[in-house]
Amino acid sequence: MRDLNYKEHKIMAVEPESIAEEVGIEAGDTLLGINEENIQDVFDYRYLIADEEITLAIRKANGEEWAIEIEKEYGEDLGLVFENSLMDELIRCRNKCLFCFIDQLPPNMRETVYFKDDDWRMSFLNGNYITLTNMAETDMDRLIKYHLSPINISIHATSKEIREHMLTNRFAGDIISQIKRLVEAGIEINGQIVLCKGINDGEVLDQTIRDLSAFIPHILSLTVVPVGISKFREGLASLKGFDKESSREVIDIIHSWQNYYLEKMKTRFVFAADEFYIKGEVPLPTYEEYEDFPVLDNGVGMATKFRHELLEALEQKDWSKVSQKPFKASIVTGCLTEDFMKECVQLLKEKCPSLTLEVYPVSNHFFGEEITVTGLLTGQDILRTLRQKENLGQVVLLAENMLKCGENILLDDYSIERLQEELRLPIVIVPNQGSLWLDQIIELKEKQI
Repeated sequence: MRDLNYKEHKIMAVEPESIAEEVGIEAGDTLLGINEENIQDVFDYRYLIADEEITLAIRKANGEEWAIEIEKEYGEDLGLVFENSLMDELIRCRNKCLFCFIDQLPPNMRETVYFKDDDWRMSFLNGNYITLTNMAETDMDRLIKYHLSPINISIHATSKEIREHMLTNRFAGDIISQIKRLVEAGIEINGQIVLCKGINDGEVLDQTIRDLSAFIPHILSLTVVPVGISKFREGLASLKGFDKESSREVIDIIHSWQNYYLEKMKTRFVFAADEFYIKGEVPLPTYEEYEDFPVLDNGVGMATKFRHELLEALEQKDWSKVSQKPFKASIVTGCLTEDFMKECVQLLKEKCPSLTLEVYPVSNHFFGEEITVTGLLTGQDILRTLRQKENLGQVVLLAENMLKCGENILLDDYSIERLQEELRLPIVIVPNQGSLWLDQIIELKEKQI
């Protein structure tokens, strides 16, 4: 008999011509269980529906409960659509990390942006970084059971005392044994260190890299990124950003370990965020030195990869077929990448002299001027900067990583449509891949938008 404590999952839609439609399941029905097993989330669901013969417990909209026996191909989907892809509530982070950016957000933003996610399932599905401190023993068992690999882990420090201090969690210091348990179960890991000046840099960083190297090749990569410091830190721990000298110190440590591991293990293993190189005024690594770019979304190697793709695309394009009619556009970027974007524009200009691209760095007044990356720019700051300029050209170009995932909205809830109306110019979202960026610009030029 079905356990009365089983979790229920409301069915929002049924795909046309699917197995679910064929057996009479409809939107508004509720999934109660499969093979008399509870379904906590999408991983239980996918695991249980994989078999060739299954029995669904369904409650119809009128309250009737049906037991539906289904025969199908192994792995064949049922065609059920639920309210969210996880089929469960997200696990909330209970840490009080010294560096947490959510704690540094201004008031009166959309409620959802203040939610602190530390869900191991989203690490597998979306690449989110997790601390492992918000996992129950059953969570760890399920991660291993379903072999969710790779998983992305925020490590920060292997020192028990330093990690507990950084996460403000007295149970956070057992990270080495947790990683050991995962890799012994065949789970691969991408590691992250959010570096805080004077806390986990210097000798602490050196020791963390040393300790984690014991898990190569099961730890696929280790990325080191600088802490983001907004102007909204009242009542929070005092943190300092990295300058030229301290950025170079970080790079020296990382390069030293890269050289060691490349010789011993044929991998550089540990990588620094682009921001350290740019602030330290150190040349970015070459395309080959990033070893297939294990964690691009973490701001590691994005500039080098973009330039490499752009250079290849510039050489491959038949410029004789590109119109010589003049075209002008404005490019918005964060202050950190101003010089880099100007270099890319110059490379394009050499191939296509009739194209004029003006690069406008935008100071981040919304979060504070220590935030210099492009991905955290807001509509109001973009508007403030561009309104002061004359002749922005025919179009304004914004990078796609400025947008909220899946929405045509910037971080301060400025819509692209609103920005267009206030600037009285069309806005085009351009990709973060160098070749696609070039294609988009040339297409705009040909159409004379």
